[in-house]
Amino acid sequence: MSSNLVSVRKMRNLALLSNSTLHGSDYFEWAAEYIEPFLKKFSVSKVLFIPYALKDHDDYTNKVKNVFDKMGVNLSGIHTSKDPVASVGGCQAIFIGGGNTFRLLKALYDFNLIEAIKNRVLLDGIPYIGSSAGTNVATVNICTTNDMPIVFPPSFDALGLVPFNINPHYIETEANSKHMGETREQRIKQYHEIPGTPPVLGLKEGSLLFVENDSVILEGLTSAKLFMPNAETRDYPVGSDLSFLLK
Repeated sequence: MSSNLVSVRKMRNLALLSNSTLHGSDYFEWAAEYIEPFLKKFSVSKVLFIPYALKDHDDYTNKVKNVFDKMGVNLSGIHTSKDPVASVGGCQAIFIGGGNTFRLLKALYDFNLIEAIKNRVLLDGIPYIGSSAGTNVATVNICTTNDMPIVFPPSFDALGLVPFNINPHYIETEANSKHMGETREQRIKQYHEIPGTPPVLGLKEGSLLFVENDSVILEGLTSAKLFMPNAETRDYPVGSDLSFLLK
């Protein structure tokens, strides 16, 4: 194994959220208690926000900025920069928010940000926060998103900050449901019918992963469900060590 690969594996500092808003609470209210100490741990005072998953970048950025202001963290939107790649190169931390995953990934390719973000996160070790679509693009590819392909990125390959996929907003099938369409579990298992597909972690509402170096810990309010090719699914409670997913 090359020394470069060893370096990459040891430099992850990620917080990957299933969602930003829980029913009955304000935007990012549930997540703030996890993200604020995460940023303080790395002495982050400024965060670069990437709002490309939604159409109105200004409105989205202002909404997120209000939340981060309360944490004492300055947040700016990358869309205001004349040189997005340079902005990534000079930032302390990155937050990519939710919305449409296809729109988000296309923009990352359009602005030549894929390699720029990977290098800052995996080589420089800057903190990365993803929520929903922002979590999807942190994984191997976006094939397990819940979103509609409203635009077409040049590839489904994503940032690859972790070697597995995530299905944010994962929901179990209700026992008395009369819905006759495919369940989330069925759709993920169909994905695993394709040879060579990675594991998929179903992150339920109110859950997140902290990935630090070679460690993956499930935190938040709810459990997660792991799907492995040719294996039974397994539920993991909050606090579970999922570091084996990095192997």
